[in-house]
Amino acid sequence: METSVTIIGIVIAIIVAIPIYFSARTSAANKSKILNIKKKFNPNHPEDFDLTESQSNKTLTIDQKHRKFILMNFNPNQQESTFVDLKSVSSCKLILTTDGNSDTILKIDFEFQERETSKKITIPFYDFDDDRIKQISAYQDHMFAKKWLKIIQDSI
Repeated sequence: METSVTIIGIVIAIIVAIPIYFSARTSAANKSKILNIKKKFNPNHPEDFDLTESQSNKTLTIDQKHRKFILMNFNPNQQESTFVDLKSVSSCKLILTTDGNSDTILKIDFEFQERETSKKITIPFYDFDDDRIKQISAYQDHMFAKKWLKIIQDSI
């Protein structure tokens, strides 16, 4: 009786431990990627990016003191990071692209306007074609983008 209980306990422990191990490993790899991207745009002081937040394969980070912003997209289809020096922009807004027949959000972009040239810099944030969960993720990403829009505008 004790042997069977021990075997069952070991099997349950293995079933619980394997996902925890892979989750921790993935988290460490993502933190390493984020730190490397921060070092790429601020090699001397990557720790200056004082606010970092992630959701749905996207990580946004901002250095509020030196007014620098990075959007990192870890989408499997296209992994990219975009840097914006907030000192050189005068405004930021969200651009929503919706389906003409419904309220379905197809794209969400951040649009920055440069201070001196009035040139617009568009950074893609959400794309319906890259979304696996579709509209559920669109709503979450829209709320996340609105939150970060306020943070960016406060830093400009």
